[in-house]
Amino acid sequence: MFIRLLQGFTKGHNHNPMKHILFNALCLFGIVLSSGSVVFAQKIEREVLEAFSTQGHTEALVVLVEQADLRFAQQLPNKEAKGEYVFQKLKRTAERSQAPLWNILHSAEVSATPLWIVNALYIPRLDKATASLLAAHPAVEAIVSNPSTYFSAPRREIENSSLRSALEWGIEKIGATAVWRKGFTGQGVVIAGQDTGYDWEHITLKQKYRGIEGSSINHNYNWHDAINKGSPLNADTLNPCGFSSKIPCDDGSHGTHTMGTMLGDDGAGNQIGVAPGARWMGCRNMDRGWGSPFTYLDCFQWFLAPTDLKNQNPNPKLAPHVINNSWGCPEIEGCGPGNWGLMEKAIINLRAAGVVVVVSAGNDGSQGCGSVNDAPAFFPQSFAVGATRIDDVIARFSSRGPARWGDSLVLKPNVSAPGQGVRSAVPGGFAVFSGTSMAGPHVAGAVALIISANPALAGQVEAIESLLEKTAVPLIDSMSCSGLRGNISPNAVYGYGRINVLAAVEAALLITPVDTPTQQKIAIQVAPNPVIEGTLQVELGALPDAGRLEVLDPTGRLLQRHVLPQANFQTKTLTLGTLPAGTYFIRVIAGNVYGYQKIVKI
Repeated sequence: MFIRLLQGFTKGHNHNPMKHILFNALCLFGIVLSSGSVVFAQKIEREVLEAFSTQGHTEALVVLVEQADLRFAQQLPNKEAKGEYVFQKLKRTAERSQAPLWNILHSAEVSATPLWIVNALYIPRLDKATASLLAAHPAVEAIVSNPSTYFSAPRREIENSSLRSALEWGIEKIGATAVWRKGFTGQGVVIAGQDTGYDWEHITLKQKYRGIEGSSINHNYNWHDAINKGSPLNADTLNPCGFSSKIPCDDGSHGTHTMGTMLGDDGAGNQIGVAPGARWMGCRNMDRGWGSPFTYLDCFQWFLAPTDLKNQNPNPKLAPHVINNSWGCPEIEGCGPGNWGLMEKAIINLRAAGVVVVVSAGNDGSQGCGSVNDAPAFFPQSFAVGATRIDDVIARFSSRGPARWGDSLVLKPNVSAPGQGVRSAVPGGFAVFSGTSMAGPHVAGAVALIISANPALAGQVEAIESLLEKTAVPLIDSMSCSGLRGNISPNAVYGYGRINVLAAVEAALLITPVDTPTQQKIAIQVAPNPVIEGTLQVELGALPDAGRLEVLDPTGRLLQRHVLPQANFQTKTLTLGTLPAGTYFIRVIAGNVYGYQKIVKI
């Protein structure tokens, strides 16, 4: 089953990147304040304007023009260094650029929640006058809706207990048991999911929850509830989990089922998970099926830098290695470029931080070619998963590619995995479900096995995804789509094929860890460069020991020296005001590690 977000507006089918975040159908008329000044209404999404006309206020997301440039993260050697850098860069960008907007909100006495996973503000009750002031500010890119959305109920199958074995068929099919025999079960890896919540005391999950250490229980940094109020579209506010729950809870069954497939095992005949040696953490993003783009972004943000139960003291060192996302936001049911762009940017930023993001491809296979048409599955950066049956044939419901993104076609799904007739945990017991929501968790578990086999791959998102694609069992189909022939792999039905985690692990073991901090040069990024005013910011990657930063002239003569502490990421401000125009070099030394960067003063 594939969670689908439902909302009442229908839009076109042009998937636009983040820079084209506005809908094609934005209203072009202005909002006129009592003072007579015309606000740039082209920044305000049509749904927001309509809500002002009918209700006087609405939930909205204010998206800022400036989004952090995280390309420097690619130069950093490991997951911890990448995570620290990405977190600091995103947080600083958001705090600086959002500051003038807070003056507007405080004056209007309008409450808001800042986001930094994407540079945006969530406003639960935005009125027309405040929206006009915000839209007029040059820092604002767009004001988009935050629609209440619903997921379709899971397709529950009838379980034939007489055919059940202790080991679920999907685990065996992808080769996980052979990996276990090599000694790799996901140990040292943290898996995450955002979903309907999780039954943390389920017999297959409790001892694998990261919040449990021996007899002690600590939900700080291991659980986050993005549902802090009841959805107005529910018949009542009697959520069985309550709101802002301080302990993991599942007000449905979908989340618990997906987590079970990732790592569940009770040690007594219910081996339902791919990586039983891994630990898990989770985030709830729906109130009995009703969620919103903000709750998904809230979970993404928490995963990048988990917080305590008061939502304070974020720590990117505790981010998971992989996140499963068995949900989707179809355009025809209310989502569009405003929401897509935010979700796409959040995924890009998580990948920059070294976190693998797995998504379900969707359950619209009956529509044929091009049915991978829901966010986030069609994003180029998403690792989308189709669903196969026990006989390695694509499930009828599994969405087919390719996906359209802007003017380009993107190969989707990336890979496929078992997704039809999957037995896993649900609150109070077990159940059999079918859907690409069941396939995605197999891949998330496979990621955990790969990292446990070669820990140097932690944080190397592209390398892990490439391993899964290149080692997949190639499968073909009679269906050809948009030039992608079904009788050649990869294709638009299976992607690169059904994952083979044994082959992926064997390939991972052949990779030599050359990108460790003691072997790679220190990453250095300077801005601005060239330097005009004489002051510049130097961003430094991981320093394994305390060290020094030196400024040299072209002959190697030492001009400046600064002491540096050991850190995964730090920023140093340099002043070159007394130096004449010309070429200089920054040299950073920490133990036996070093790095150089050329700078020009004009």
